Amino acid sequence: MTKIKGIFAASMSILNQNLSLNIPETIKHAEKLITDGCHGTAIFGSTGQAQLISISEKIKLLNRLSETKYKDNHLIGTGLNSLNETINFLKIASSLNFEKFLIMPPAYYKYNDEEVIKFYSKIVDAIPESKIILYNFEKLCGYKFSLECIKKLAKRFPQQIIGIKDSSYNVYENLKLENFSIFPGSETKLLKGLEIGCSGVITATCNVTAKLSRKVYDDYFSNKQQSVNKKLIDVRSVFDKYNLISALHTLYSKKNKIYENILPPLRLLNEIEEKNLIKSLNDLDFSTKITLAA
Repeated sequence: MTKIKGIFAASMSILNQNLSLNIPETIKHAEKLITDGCHGTAIFGSTGQAQLISISEKIKLLNRLSETKYKDNHLIGTGLNSLNETINFLKIASSLNFEKFLIMPPAYYKYNDEEVIKFYSKIVDAIPESKIILYNFEKLCGYKFSLECIKKLAKRFPQQIIGIKDSSYNVYENLKLENFSIFPGSETKLLKGLEIGCSGVITATCNVTAKLSRKVYDDYFSNKQQSVNKKLIDVRSVFDKYNLISALHTLYSKKNKIYENILPPLRLLNEIEEKNLIKSLNDLDFSTKITLAA
């Protein structure tokens, strides 16, 4: 099995004015990120509002996505709490020849490592051909992976549990597993992560930093002096002052008003926040004109 590595954007979902999923524009957006430098994208991650989009719309998108030239460059998220719905969704995705998935444990309920292992075990038993990247983000689901839990899952399912996106940042520095992909969830951790053996990043703000992130990645493996890493970190730090989905949709909407459409309870930045975001990016001489998808 080839280890997954590289720069992955948690791609945005594009909505129509009636808040239905605009499938062609969502796919177009993800493909533009790849041409801008990402090795791939995560479709229906938290940045893609996955928890708020209907299953029927997700399935329709997968059907279209399965016919595209970059279909193998995408990780498919689920955004579902229900185990049975997760399994059914993955079965449909697998039937369309998708096999790489980004799966977060369910939100709301309290549980521990033992229950998490059972949750993923049920998924693997139902879809043994799946390749699963665990999604560690305590802020969203209420559970934080332990090193012990990850090691147990990887040992039990070495062909299926193949990596982790660490947005809680409690494991990426200390987890050492053979043939296991580790992705911090922020560009601020990209270079440091590469230096300690991580595989790259999966991050929301690669929707605007794809070119910078890819240069840091390529320069590291080419043994070139890092020339843009500080700027990359500074840009990410600006976005970290806001809800990332709100900030990204607000910024993109300056070029294309379709990005103004966002599912409640999410919202765009207010006028003051928007002005501060744009001013901060301008102060960094960060040109969004060449970054945003056409």
